[in-house]
Amino acid sequence: MAELSDADYDSASRKGEIELRTKPRARTARYDRASGRIVIDLVSGATFAFPARLAQGLESATDEQIGEVEILGAGFGLHWEALDADFTVEGLLAGRFGTARYMAERFGPEWNLAAAE
Repeated sequence: MAELSDADYDSASRKGEIELRTKPRARTARYDRASGRIVIDLVSGATFAFPARLAQGLESATDEQIGEVEILGAGFGLHWEALDADFTVEGLLAGRFGTARYMAERFGPEWNLAAAE
């Protein structure tokens, strides 16, 4: 195993601090059964919601399974243990609700062009 120098450690620490300040992170995440949406309150104070069954792996899940959403790490991701489903908060905010193949099958091949703009 390679040794980690003080400079490498300092560089990684600075990068982590920048990501904590600049990347979107979830403070809370919950499933709102009435609307069928996952609601994410971000550390920035903004709130983002999306139809739960729009996301790959959640399409045919029960309300109980969808309600078991967990926040990963420092808020960078969401996880559903029973469904083996994971999403980054940044990806969800960008409209990525699954793999490129899933998105193309669900929304058509042009979805990637819109996401690139």
